[in-house]
Order: sequence, then structure tokens, then C-alpha cells
Amino acid sequence: MTTTPPEQESQEPAGVLGRPLDSREDPGLLRGEAKYVADIDLPGTVHMAILGSPVAHARILSIDTKAAEQLPGVLKAATAADFPDVMPLPCIWIPGGVESHFPPHPYGLPGARPVLTGDTVRHVGDPIAVVVAETPRQAAAALAAISVEYEPLPVVTRADHALAEGAPQLHEAVPGNLNAYWTCGDKDRTDAAVAAAEVTVELDLVNQRTINSPIEPRGAVGVYDPATGEYTLHASTQGPHNHRFLLAALVLGIPFNKLRVIAPTVGGSFGTKGYLYPDMALVLLLSKALGGRPVKWVDTRTGLMNSTVQGRDHRQHVTLAGTRDGRITAVRCTSYANLGAYPSTIGPGVATALMGRSISGMYDIPAAFCEVYAAFTNTVPLGAQRGSGRAEAAFLMERLVDRYAAEIGMDPAEVRRRNLVPKEKFPYDNGLGWTYDSGDYRLNFDRAVELSGYADMPARKAAARARGKRLGVGIATYVAVCGVGPSTRMSKEGMLGGTWESANIRVHPTGEVTVTVGSASTGQSHGTVFAQVAADELGIDPGQVQVYEGDTLKAPYGQGTYGSRSYSMAAPAVALTARKIKAKLVRAGAVFLGVPEDRVVYENGGVHEEGNPDNAKTFAELAMAMWYGWGLPPEIEPALDETTHFDPPDFNYPFGTHIAVVEVDELTGETEVVDYTAVDDAGNIGNPKVVAGQIEGSIVHGLGQALMEAAEYDENGVLVSSDLESYALPRAADAPFFTLGRTVTPSPHNPLGAKGAGEIATVPPAAAVVNAVVDALSDLGVRHIDMPLTPEKVWRRLRGEAP
Repeated sequence: MTTTPPEQESQEPAGVLGRPLDSREDPGLLRGEAKYVADIDLPGTVHMAILGSPVAHARILSIDTKAAEQLPGVLKAATAADFPDVMPLPCIWIPGGVESHFPPHPYGLPGARPVLTGDTVRHVGDPIAVVVAETPRQAAAALAAISVEYEPLPVVTRADHALAEGAPQLHEAVPGNLNAYWTCGDKDRTDAAVAAAEVTVELDLVNQRTINSPIEPRGAVGVYDPATGEYTLHASTQGPHNHRFLLAALVLGIPFNKLRVIAPTVGGSFGTKGYLYPDMALVLLLSKALGGRPVKWVDTRTGLMNSTVQGRDHRQHVTLAGTRDGRITAVRCTSYANLGAYPSTIGPGVATALMGRSISGMYDIPAAFCEVYAAFTNTVPLGAQRGSGRAEAAFLMERLVDRYAAEIGMDPAEVRRRNLVPKEKFPYDNGLGWTYDSGDYRLNFDRAVELSGYADMPARKAAARARGKRLGVGIATYVAVCGVGPSTRMSKEGMLGGTWESANIRVHPTGEVTVTVGSASTGQSHGTVFAQVAADELGIDPGQVQVYEGDTLKAPYGQGTYGSRSYSMAAPAVALTARKIKAKLVRAGAVFLGVPEDRVVYENGGVHEEGNPDNAKTFAELAMAMWYGWGLPPEIEPALDETTHFDPPDFNYPFGTHIAVVEVDELTGETEVVDYTAVDDAGNIGNPKVVAGQIEGSIVHGLGQALMEAAEYDENGVLVSSDLESYALPRAADAPFFTLGRTVTPSPHNPLGAKGAGEIATVPPAAAVVNAVVDALSDLGVRHIDMPLTPEKVWRRLRGEAP
């Protein structure tokens, strides 16, 4: 599916870092040997099932579990009344710098949702009761025996409707359903620029709600030890350390050192598994109630769709102003963001800062302003989805640029080229709150245009029309804030916690190396890449390095995997720790070699005397010598065991240009993406093969939103697209061949020069594909089509029907 032009291949790296090594995790995954939560079967395990509300908004008048408790195999049925001391799940990312309203938490924090709802349900799937039985089938059957009496309440599913006068009220503590009115940029300057502009274009956009669909639904296994009072949670989580703290201190109210969290193999996440969910607390509480028997819960696909955080969901009015000769002077956005029924762990920050501060993209725009109305509705809570916030921002900006180009009669590529931030302006303040670290946007853009064969598109369009097809080409550029790490800055954005990362390296007496990191892989080949980082720094074979993560007992503290931060946060921590190891070996080497420290050279994993390579110690010899500790002066401790906590000075800002070529069938309206070119810049990368896989997967994810994915709620708040028969996902046949290239502008904000890569290529595809389809239909007067671009929707526009 991929072609990489030879001229884009980077020079062979000197060490193992930057080489396309095969992922060491893949064989176990392909053979089915990897252990997921569903594979954990501890002795005495019992099974939990959760009763979710069948209605979107109602008061609970009564719940009766007696009949369920009498069924075969049922050990316990519980409601909110059984857990009076359990606190609500907290929200830890509030809209920064503005007044905001949340359900309350006992510690004065923003509250999110209760573990079980006892008074009012607010979305279909809202958990109200649980059953534990000897088998999963018995537990599921018992749910039907629970009797619940509801008093229906009015339902609202759109953010703009939820803010209207007379709309149904979801939370007493949130007047008018408004979580926050948040802004960034300069409103007065932007309004003045729009008023004075030679040309303005406006669009009303729907960035539809979509459902995160990892291969593995969520799961949890809770174990309580009555003898020690300790809890162990096995969960499909992106952030075991964060979840340990939040669950222990802010939900269960137990000592921090009484909870261990383990993340086994996680089968994909795309942002969904970085959140606290009721099941995590419930399996622990129920294990304690049952005297320590392990309690296991594994979600279903339909359950996932009605309980796991969903993505996107903005309704926007956007404006671009410019001159007749193609210079953009202002961009303005008013967005209504749908947070769902409750604030998820970090949902409000996703809907505000990540979107609003990103709307100017790669363009040097003098005036910009964004305002977001974040509202609660009777839908599943909103959270991150791969590229969250940045994808919505890129979509609005790139659609506006194409509308502007059409308005002034200029080629869309030329308009973009004229407005790119010039490389001499870096670091670049975009006027919305981000300061881009580095980049050569013009080089990146021109390379993508060249690779795509953009100059040949007129001839290709004519050839396609002869076959009954309409060919269109769409360009989308992006900048994606990544590497969530500057903790002080994140506090100003409303994050209630730190965002640094950590790593520990131990060199064993036999010369093997163990690296433990605070992040947690959800399929990004951390075990391969972090081993490359350590091996490269230490000058040893990566086969000597073992990587551990995902267990709060074994790994150092860390903040987890999200926001494309692992390689630009955890990997620098690994590199800095390895440098501490090297520095110690140089100091100790002076003792072992009998020479002054400034005469010691560290090379290829060992040390030798400068100018005398025969006076040397290998890495294995050094490891053993440090283990014994013989002859070391007091200032050099024995053994090799170092830790680093890395907090960068600022974010990093990967960027790129994507170009989609589509063919639209004039008879059926079906859209096929026939070519796709992506030139991305993630700074210095650790493993090109791993990154290429992430880029490809990200593109397909974005194509899904453009062409087929939509979370559809009916007027009663029921999710009608709640399974894979009614919610379409892209398949292999829907993916085109990719032409992938890259440019490299290292970030100055970490010692590896790295930028995020895991989700960046999800940011532009929706805009590129919609731009391409509109281009294909432009001669019919089509100026915009809302996503997803289903065949029926396109077919109707081909026949002149209004949207």
C-alpha cells in the first residue's frame, strides 16, 4: 500500500537509532501469544456485567435487584446505594483561564460522572447497576431481571440546541448546560480585519461525531487482597500511573500504595483508553465485597459504542478574510462543542485548546480568533480521538482556503504557497497560543505537490471523464501540537496534574540492560524503539536491551501515552538516562584504566584510554566491575541504575502536506480515493518502519471520517449506529496506495530533536478528501458537502439536489 520515492530516503544513520528495525512485538501479536485483559484468567475469577440505561434522559424512581440476585450463579447485584462512600470520577482538564461549570466532586475538583447513577440517567448506556456471577452468561442474563422504573425527561443531542433557551437541563451545577465559553486570539483585531477585507468567505461546518473503534474493546480485572488491603487492577489503559493516582486518591479514597495498576497488551486505543471509566472502580469494589475473588469485565462492541468516549462533534461558523491577490489576512471561528452527558477525564480541554489554538495551521495569518461554546448533551461523553482538536481545526482551515481560492480564481496550491509561514520566522507565534518550534513549510509543501503529480491533474481529469468518472484533487496542510509535556504550561491550559515523563535504566552484571518507562504502549512498538534509543546512546546491540512499561509496581512514575508524546517525551528520558550511565562509566573508567578522567573515551559501549585502545574495558566488563564495586572511590556509587524525569520547555509541532486524488462515479456517487500523497515532518524519527505504519493507519482513520463514519443519534437520544452493521469503518479495499515522503526539521525542545508522529497523519485526510470531492463537482456549483461523503449524499449533489 506504500511507495516511498528513493529520493526521500534519508541517509543511513550511524547508529541503530533511525534504522527501520522490525518490531520485536509483532511475532507474539501475529501468533496470538500476546495477553489482553480478556485473556487474564486468575484462579476463582467471577464475571461482572453492567446494566446501562436504555433511555437517554430520565429520573430513576426505583431499582429492584432482588430477582436478579436469586438467579443461578449470581453472587451479587449492586446499585449506587451500595457504594455511598465512592466519589465521582474527576475531570482533570478544564478549559483554562475561563469560568467553567461542572458536576461537583467532594474535593472541590471538577466532577465527572458517578461510578453508578442513582438518581438521573443522562445518556443511553449510563451505568445504573452491576451483577457479578460465576460465568459471563449468567451475569448477562441477570441484568434482564433487574427492574428499573424511569420518569422520562426531555432529550437534547446537539450542543447548539442544548444552549438554547428552554433546552433540557442536564446538571443542576451547570446552568444552561454551558460548561464554558472559551476564547483565544485577538477578537477586535480579527473583526476589524474581516470588516476591512477585500474578500471574505464563510462556511457552516459540521465536524460530525465519530466512534473510536479499537480492535480490543475495554476490559478490567480487579483483585482485592483481604490480608494486606491491597488492590490490583488489570486494565486496557494508556495511563496506568495516572489511573492509579486518580482511582486511589480521588475515587476510592484509599492509600496510593495500596493500588497497583497493570496494563497488559492493549489492542489499540486512538485516545479512548486514557480515561477513567466506572468499570475500573467497580471491579475493585466488587472484588473486596466478595472477599477477594477476582472480578472480570470485558466490554462488547455495542457496549463500547454506548460507553467509551466518542470523538470530534463540533458545529462551526467560520470566516476567512483576504486580498484579491491571495493573501490571507484573518480567520475566525465560532464553534459549538458537544461534551456529551458528562465531562470525561480530559474532554473539555480537547474540545477547546487543542482545537481553538490550532485553527491557523501552517499559515502566516495576521489576525485570528476562535470562540468555543462547550455544552453538555444527552450523548456519550466526548474525549480524544486520534488527532483530536487538531483534525477539526485543519478541516475548517483547509476548507476555507479552498473556498477562498475559488472566490478569487486562484489555484488552491498557489494560495497555500503564498501564505505558508516562512522558515526565517521560526520560532513562530501563531497568535492563538502556540509557538511553533521549527519548520520549513515551503520545502515540505513543494515536495508533496511534486510527488503527487499535481501538474498532471487536468489531463487526468479529462481521462477520467471519458470513463464516466469525475476526478478531483484536494490539498490539506496541518500543524499538530504534540509532545504534551511542559507541565507548567499545561497547568495554564487547565490541566490538573503534571505531564512530564520518566525512564529508568539498569545495567545488570552480565551486561544486559533493562529500560523501564512510565508510558504504556497501545501498539506503537515501544519495546523496539525505546531499545533502539538506549542501545544507540550506550553503543550496544539493541538485543541486549529489554523494555518494561505498563505496570505501576515495576515502572517509574509517568504520565502515559497520548497526544503523540511517547517518542518526544519518554524516549528523551531514556536517552538522558543512558547519558547518565555513560557519564558514570567514564568516571569509573578512569579508576579501572588508571588514567585521568579527561583521558577516558567512551566508544562502542566500552571505555579506553585516549590514544591507547589496548587499555580498555568492554561494556560487559564494566557492568561486572560496577556490580562488584571494587576499588571505587566514595564519590562513585557501585552499580549502574539511573532515572530521569523529563519535562520539556515547550510542545513540539510536527507538520505536513497531504494530497488526495479521488474519482467520483457519475452514476452511483461512489467516491474512490485513487491516490494519496503524504509528506510529513516529525523531526528526527527513531524507526522509519514503525512511523510509516503509524502514518498509514492514521490516514485510513481520517479517510473513515471523510467517507463513511458517523455516530447517529435519533430524537430520543438513542445511538442508532451502535454496531458494525450500522457504523461503517474503512476496510483494506477502501485504502489507496500511498506515496509517503518526509522532511526533517528537528525540534529544539528535546535532546532527540523528535516531534510527535503517532496521530499526526489523521489530522489532514478528511479535509483533503472533501476538498477533492468538491473539486470534482465544482463545475456543478457544489461548494461544500458535509461529512461523511456517502454515495447517496454525493449522488444527490450530482443531480443538483440541495444539501
